[in-house]
Amino acid sequence: MESEIQLISDGDGLAVIGSPTAVERFLVSEGLPSRDLGLRRLAPAMGSVAGAAQAGSEIAANSGRWVQLTKQSAELVSKHGLRTSSKTGLSSGVLKGSKGQVKGFVEFAKGPGSVLSNPALLAGAAGIMAQLAMQQAMDEITTYLATIDEKVDDVLRAHKDAVLADMIGVDFVIEDAMTVREHVGRVSEVTWSKVQATSMTIARTQAYALRQLDALAEKVEHKAKIGELAKTSKEAESQVQEWLVVLARCVQLQDAIAVLELDRVLDASPDELDQHRLALRAARQNRLERISSSTEHLMARLNAAAGTANAKVLLHPTASRAVVQSSNHVTTAIVDLHGRLGIEHSHASLEARRWADAAAEMRDNVLETGTEGVDTARRVSSETLDRARSVTDKLSSGMAGRALRRHRNDQEHDEEG
Repeated sequence: MESEIQLISDGDGLAVIGSPTAVERFLVSEGLPSRDLGLRRLAPAMGSVAGAAQAGSEIAANSGRWVQLTKQSAELVSKHGLRTSSKTGLSSGVLKGSKGQVKGFVEFAKGPGSVLSNPALLAGAAGIMAQLAMQQAMDEITTYLATIDEKVDDVLRAHKDAVLADMIGVDFVIEDAMTVREHVGRVSEVTWSKVQATSMTIARTQAYALRQLDALAEKVEHKAKIGELAKTSKEAESQVQEWLVVLARCVQLQDAIAVLELDRVLDASPDELDQHRLALRAARQNRLERISSSTEHLMARLNAAAGTANAKVLLHPTASRAVVQSSNHVTTAIVDLHGRLGIEHSHASLEARRWADAAAEMRDNVLETGTEGVDTARRVSSETLDRARSVTDKLSSGMAGRALRRHRNDQEHDEEG
């Protein structure tokens, strides 16, 4: 029996849509874990758009599952090749096969029963996919916070700054709204009115935390003596983790607001959903870039401090050890956060991490070999990066999908040029 499966990828996830049996067979054959896409949530919103009757029948006839775009699922997309729309940014295609077996993707034809042929339904499905990706990202941050000794609420309460204290109240408001959404299945005007003003508080808190990291970087940069560097680096080590926790919580709450916002737009203005989805994606990327800029600047400053310490390791072994250790700990914490948030590292940040590992290794070698370490120290600047250990495996698997998508878009751009 011939079956048809419609696939949609937005770079963060993959939607598999078709008859329940065909979808299940496909996912099992590929070994992909999934969660319910929730297509039925689109039915009320589709009642106000053109072709509502057809949309309703398509929703009723199809089942949808969502797969996070990990390395495995990204390879599946790459292997068969989906067509990317420059307008929506979505990649899509139709898989035809017998009993769920893969035969290949074909260009879809407009016709009854196709989600891909209904612009409103496709936009609605993409909106739900964006929500699921954000909820997955929120779960990643929850896991990240659970691995840190001090929970975010403890960190916030430890500060008397009003801007941080406000975050606790915002947390309660958004949590209540998400609970109501879960029980009701939608975001009413009343629920949205309670949370829409919280974005300003979160943005202010994120800006405050970034300024604190920038101040630490500047403080490290202005210290020349090894003793002062050791003291300042230690202070940075003790404070950076707290500000990283605050930034992670800001991103998590902003993602929660975006989930609620997409629900509200779907309910009130479904024809604007696709544009709103793309705008939220762009805004989120801008926020992550600001976090990346500040944290990488701090890593660069600590990297330079580690270089200074390494050069003076024979004269000041204890202080030098302290500087390199602090630099290494801070860089590891930042790389961990970047991986959880899906921030892809620039060349500079990866080099900073490699330097921290290599400097720590070189420091131990120098202290162990005594006078032989003099010659070793002289060679450190040219050999460090060659001997460094990379930590790129710390990055979350979700980044594979984003990197794949950018690579595909670059290829398409080249072909069009």
